[in-house]
Amino acid sequence: MVVLIKIVQVIFALSILVLAHELGHFLFAKLFKTRVNKFYLFFNPYFSIMRAKKIDGKWRFKFFSRNLPTYEGNNKIDVNTLPEDDWRRHPENTEYGIGWLPLGGYCAIAGMIDESMDKEAMKLPPQPYEFRTKPAWQRFFIMFGGVLFNFILAVLLYGAIMNVWGDEYLRNEDAIYGIAVNDLSYEIGFRNGDRILDFDGVPTENFAMLQVDMVRSQAEKARVLRGEDTLTISIDPQYIAAILNTPGMFDLAFPFVVGGFAEGSINADSGLEIGDEIKGIDSISMFLAQEIRKELANHKESSVSATVSRNGDLIDIPLQVDSAGMIQVMLDTDLTKFFTITIHDYNFLTAIPAGCKRAWNNVRNYVQELGLLISPKTKAYKSVGSL
Repeated sequence: MVVLIKIVQVIFALSILVLAHELGHFLFAKLFKTRVNKFYLFFNPYFSIMRAKKIDGKWRFKFFSRNLPTYEGNNKIDVNTLPEDDWRRHPENTEYGIGWLPLGGYCAIAGMIDESMDKEAMKLPPQPYEFRTKPAWQRFFIMFGGVLFNFILAVLLYGAIMNVWGDEYLRNEDAIYGIAVNDLSYEIGFRNGDRILDFDGVPTENFAMLQVDMVRSQAEKARVLRGEDTLTISIDPQYIAAILNTPGMFDLAFPFVVGGFAEGSINADSGLEIGDEIKGIDSISMFLAQEIRKELANHKESSVSATVSRNGDLIDIPLQVDSAGMIQVMLDTDLTKFFTITIHDYNFLTAIPAGCKRAWNNVRNYVQELGLLISPKTKAYKSVGSL
């Protein structure tokens, strides 16, 4: 059932995108008095679920009707010979419909060569209502309309999201414990607890965008605050391809605060309490959750002495470590307890400009990613899937 729901969700999302795209072509075609033969959501080989057409000022509908040809061999059918109730007698009016194959949709514009067009129509003399007879600037807007309307849809969706939920994120400067590194970021030169100040002199506002900004800008240097020292780390462009395939280079570092115990935890009766903060393992000072997890992995199926901070006092508590290197406690992951979370609220009037800004930033980011793709020094073309 879950799989079916997800399939329906994907089809619904794609349908909205396709509908907006084809609507852009449709409206510009109508604006420039270009005939639109058909406007369909979903494809309709052989038959359509629903058809609608305005004939003599009245809307007519058909359901589960088969497709009818407009040509017999290489000859266009003379519409005057067709029955009075045959919709083909009114080619000047657009036929709207819903197909049965949910893989997209189409807008069939007279005189435009695309996947929906009857190629035989191009053998006939050009007509003033056809796309191919329109001035170049009108043809441009008819073709560009699909992309434009997809952008407008993105603006509206982002605006709606911001109007309802706002924008909530952790600013990079508020990540007071710095980053937690993986093997790749360690190899490049970053260390746990580093606070990244900027890439090539450009600071990052959103902590979650650190890795993305580093890659998209093809940064050559990063300034970090390590303890009280400011250091510069050089980033070899050859790392870019590996970075694209390595998520989690800059995880958020945060303290190891006990948030609860796993069911049947081996340390439920150890004396450890919810709210305790582990400050060290076996007299080795450490407090970041990522560092403590790594250290515990070295003590599988044994015991350790944990230095714990409780109400301002430091106490030592013996803890058991299971075969997976875990002490079977749950971390307190409520970030609002450790960090200042930035929240921007928007009303209807301010949400639309904010949505436009976000949509434009995404377009700009896509252009930067294309730059990565064609850059020989980064070899990102070997990691197209990550882009």
